[in-house]
Amino acid sequence: MPAGVNLHQPDSIDGMSANVTPQVEFWRSVFGDAYSDRNTACAEQLRSRVALWSQILAHTIVAPPASILEVGANLGINLQALRALTHARFFAVEPNDRAREMLVRDHVVAVADVRGGTAASIDFPDGVAELAFTSGVLIHIHPDHLLASMKEIHRCAARWIACIEYFSDRAEMIPYRGHDDRLFKRDFGGFWLDSFPNLQVVAYGFAWKRVTGLDNLTWWLFEKR
Repeated sequence: MPAGVNLHQPDSIDGMSANVTPQVEFWRSVFGDAYSDRNTACAEQLRSRVALWSQILAHTIVAPPASILEVGANLGINLQALRALTHARFFAVEPNDRAREMLVRDHVVAVADVRGGTAASIDFPDGVAELAFTSGVLIHIHPDHLLASMKEIHRCAARWIACIEYFSDRAEMIPYRGHDDRLFKRDFGGFWLDSFPNLQVVAYGFAWKRVTGLDNLTWWLFEKR
């Protein structure tokens, strides 16, 4: 590990002190550790993710992203799939210490390009990546903090924003593994468009669990005008 790089960043450094919500603490805790332990990528999962990202990236052919930021990367299953499709430089933000260590240990992201933090506090400069995305992350952000998180993602994306989340045409809280206020569904694509007038929809789609194994995910790809 290069000198001066600390994956166990204290809140005073990674900016999380003002953004440690109950939801963030949940993912930084032993629950987040257990999530990482049970979500290691198998070959079938990677194939499904590669297929999904093939669909999404096909719509960026006019300007394929040379840099990609995943917000809430966990173990980097998406980034591992993307590695099969692109030679882009990867950046990652992840609040869980163990997951960050595994991202680096498994050579998914270079240690200098990993940050501790949350979607609401991203320690990367404006436009750091040509494509910024979340996958199963916005659903775990409390509605009171959702817009602030999306503003940070928008700030870090130079051109493209991808969003892969559960969909509902109304905002609702869903109990998650016995916990309330840890999973929230809505029309995230509509929320992106309503909140950021400079975004245009490039494409959208649905990954049906029955044929993909990907848990009924809706995805959107936006481009900054």
